[in-house]
Amino acid sequence: MILTLLLVIPFLGALLLSLWPQGSTPAQLRRLTLVILSVQCLASFAVLFWFDPSNPGLQLQEQLPWLPSVGLDYSLAIDGISLPLVLMNAVLCLVAAVASRKIENRPRIYFALLLIISGAVNGAFLAQNLLLFFLFYELELIPLWLLIAIWGGANRAYASTKFLIVTAVSGILILGAFLGIALVTGSVDFGIRPILSGEMGLTSQLLLMGALLIGFGIKIPLFPFHTWLPDAHTEASTPVSVLLAGVLLKLGTYGLLRFCLGLFPEAWEVAAPWLALWAAISVLYGSLAAIAQSDMKRMVAYSSVGHMGYVLLAAAAATPLGLIGALFQMVSHGLISAILFLAVGVVYERTGTRDLNVLRGLLNPQRGLPLTGTLMIVGVMASAGIPGMAGFISEFLVFRGSLQPFPIATLLCMVGSGLTAVYFLLLVNRAFFGRLAIAAGRVSNPTILSVVPLHEQLPAIALSFIVLLLGLAPDLLVGMSQAATTGLSELALLPITGGLS
Repeated sequence: MILTLLLVIPFLGALLLSLWPQGSTPAQLRRLTLVILSVQCLASFAVLFWFDPSNPGLQLQEQLPWLPSVGLDYSLAIDGISLPLVLMNAVLCLVAAVASRKIENRPRIYFALLLIISGAVNGAFLAQNLLLFFLFYELELIPLWLLIAIWGGANRAYASTKFLIVTAVSGILILGAFLGIALVTGSVDFGIRPILSGEMGLTSQLLLMGALLIGFGIKIPLFPFHTWLPDAHTEASTPVSVLLAGVLLKLGTYGLLRFCLGLFPEAWEVAAPWLALWAAISVLYGSLAAIAQSDMKRMVAYSSVGHMGYVLLAAAAATPLGLIGALFQMVSHGLISAILFLAVGVVYERTGTRDLNVLRGLLNPQRGLPLTGTLMIVGVMASAGIPGMAGFISEFLVFRGSLQPFPIATLLCMVGSGLTAVYFLLLVNRAFFGRLAIAAGRVSNPTILSVVPLHEQLPAIALSFIVLLLGLAPDLLVGMSQAATTGLSELALLPITGGLS
């Protein structure tokens, strides 16, 4: 019942917060949330004791009938694809709670929503029933909307409404595809299993997989379904941006692997060349759009559009090396984007602006933000794929696994990787080097910026060490997931070799 525990802890924690005695201070509620999320984090890593990395199949399965008449079962399991994402969710939710120091407005609701999101994401990664996955997938929508709408910036109403509408369309398409599977196959069994030509014609497979691709493409997000992301990030608070980029976008990339490729291997093989082209376009667009930004947060947000395109490229190739690279990219991007957003949050809090046109010299060791600048440079180097960091390993695996089946698309994505260095170099050079000057025309010669206490920087420091650790010892993740991603790759090849009828 360890997997159920990963759901019970955050959901019961949210209930406990709602019943906690009135008059509790925000600091007390935050400490209670940290205790709950720490317990969840320990429980998540405890799964490693029972997990067999050599087993490519599902493990620790838990199943109970729920509504058998409509095909909804409470079915949970974990494998090498979902386990790293569950661990990342536990770490980043804890980081988001640690970073939520300035919450004075409705702290009880705020922290309860964080816990609900954590539990819903765990449920989506663990669900082995299509309808159960959809319930958890939609469950995180309203809490995230509220987190942006209540605790966001000046244009939070617009950004949160846009997020709600666009991602609701994502859910509708996904549910429609799941129901379409039942309609075409004439079955109410919503278990996750491959669907091949013996059960459904190729045209039907392509139509249903297309609906899933657009639905998950909105969530990832891929060009041209990305427009909600920069607005949501710009208006969201720093902890919410950490969750949004680090965890919630991964529901979309996880859906690509688990449902688009996992359910429709035949259709995936047919669509793969077009998917690789889509990936290259998304990578180049995200990179070029990031170069054009003057807001640090929007630049980091657009970088996510590009970096998630690597996952689509690797998934389209469906080689063993490519799929392990896709999973590595999901984890590394989650950790790296969290570092970047934490650093941007500190800059904005201390200077009152994120505008690269008015920020200079923040790396100044006496009057600036030297530690924040150092962490930003670490995040930038990791995102640009500097050897020795997790970003390099993930991009190398993706490009090496995708080069043979899709050489042109891979080369275009490699150009996008080079552009990552360009826009992040612009960010670091403008904001952190040169003579210290902030908000020209308002504070042309600032006094000493307020010192950032070390404990406020600890989450970003810890994430930086994890990024370095995975870059120097990638087998910590590869060994955990290689059997599962190899099994998924073999599934993608079965329609070609005739292994399934």
